[in-house]
Amino acid sequence: MSYKYGMAAINLEMSDTVPRTEYSAEFHWELVKKVTGIEVSASSPQAERDAATDAFIKAWDYCLVWDINPYGEWFQGKHSSMGRATYAAEGVDFNDDVYRLFQDPEDVYTYDMYEAYGSRDISKLTEDFSRHYRGDAARFPDAVAMTGIYVTCMSGLIELLGWDTLLAAAGIDSRAFGDFTNRYAEWILQYFRGLARCDAPVVMVHDDIVWTDGAFIHPDFYRQYIFPNYQKLFQPLHEAGKKILFTSDGNYTQFIDDIAACGVNAFVMEPLTDMAYIAEKYGKTHAFVGNADTRVLLTGDKADIEAEVRRCMDIGKKYPGFIMAVGNHIPPNTPVDSALYYDEIYRKLAKR
Repeated sequence: MSYKYGMAAINLEMSDTVPRTEYSAEFHWELVKKVTGIEVSASSPQAERDAATDAFIKAWDYCLVWDINPYGEWFQGKHSSMGRATYAAEGVDFNDDVYRLFQDPEDVYTYDMYEAYGSRDISKLTEDFSRHYRGDAARFPDAVAMTGIYVTCMSGLIELLGWDTLLAAAGIDSRAFGDFTNRYAEWILQYFRGLARCDAPVVMVHDDIVWTDGAFIHPDFYRQYIFPNYQKLFQPLHEAGKKILFTSDGNYTQFIDDIAACGVNAFVMEPLTDMAYIAEKYGKTHAFVGNADTRVLLTGDKADIEAEVRRCMDIGKKYPGFIMAVGNHIPPNTPVDSALYYDEIYRKLAKR
């Protein structure tokens, strides 16, 4: 029934149960073992990990599986790397390879995206997105599958520049940096045209536009260079009738209205973003996903966990597009008993 409930939420149809999804819980191997009974770890063969992940997603009844088309080859190795701290179990994702595409931030201002990365065959992009979507749909038949783009605009600039160069370039000459942003959006539009033509009816658009405290560039910059480019990038998706799910980390409360005006169908958020504001203003017109705080699962007791789930349910349960989730992931250091109790309380409160 998860697929049915997921599509109902996206289409703003009230179901008898609040659907749910999660992020990273399916790679919390101790939790996966406890829920599925499958002996698995980060060092298990890929096929065994995949089977365990699939069994967990089914057991926890995900209504949708958050996903984007892998973008590692899009920039042909010409980008920056900020490395990666340990997040996954056993530290398998640690990366200390740090380098910059630009040594001088002002070189960003004359960077030509098409010269650096070239143009794309839209029909090939379409097939790439369709293949990715079909793979997820076959693997997760009980959940809403999708494909999408991670490096929409600001996340693309982060990928290319890294934080130090991005902030320096934006601070030295915001107009020239805005022109670079426009050139990036013009280039990535190729991918949005391919996404628009693909088989997936639901697409994920990801862009980390803020930090924990909100905007890291003056809000006027976003309204001059980010959101107008969203309008252009999303237009092919609108014309194709796609349902657009938008995700950003951090606190994007100050930009909720701007994002809504760009024509998204759903907001995916961390606990820092004001879900109550979204529910009250857009609950009848938009779906929204979130936004329990993983820190409560990490350090709270049972009363804290139940209170956090109730907070989310009190906000979202009366709206047809609400999907429950721990908004900032369930990482592998989460106590298994806390994650299990969270699941217990979700199931207890999910019936409308």
